[in-house]
Amino acid sequence: LILSNDNKNMSPRTEALLYSASRAQHIDELVRPNLEKGNVVISDRFVLSSLAYQGGGRELGVENVKKINDFAIDGVNPDLVIFFYVDPLTTLKRKSLSENADRLELSGDKFHSRVYDTYMELLDKMKDENTLSKVDATKSMEEVFETVKNIIDKKLEELL
Repeated sequence: LILSNDNKNMSPRTEALLYSASRAQHIDELVRPNLEKGNVVISDRFVLSSLAYQGGGRELGVENVKKINDFAIDGVNPDLVIFFYVDPLTTLKRKSLSENADRLELSGDKFHSRVYDTYMELLDKMKDENTLSKVDATKSMEEVFETVKNIIDKKLEELL
């Protein structure tokens, strides 16, 4: 629904609320129950993505998007955020080669530039936090995998 190219006229506010609602459901159904059992939960994308895509890219404002996501996640925050860094030109080239580009991927250069700039601002604010790790995703898949594995292993040693 959210990414469908059939929904080209979806308003930015609706998009942000749908992502937030999806995140709330994910927290309630999967994340919190597993954390309560003592399990490790790994999620692909979280609030940082919404802050960049809807707050920056869709120009709704980071603080506005943060408010609805704070409500959605209900105090559940990640112990680790791994950001896969790829320069914007490489990212857009990779996306343009995809046959199955979704609505966000087709949002244009200005949108993606705002998303990238917002990510960089947010990451700069997080640079001293122990939860952030940046990974150079321009390296080979094997190198990226090993880097991520080492980051996760180190974090698990800290937490367990």
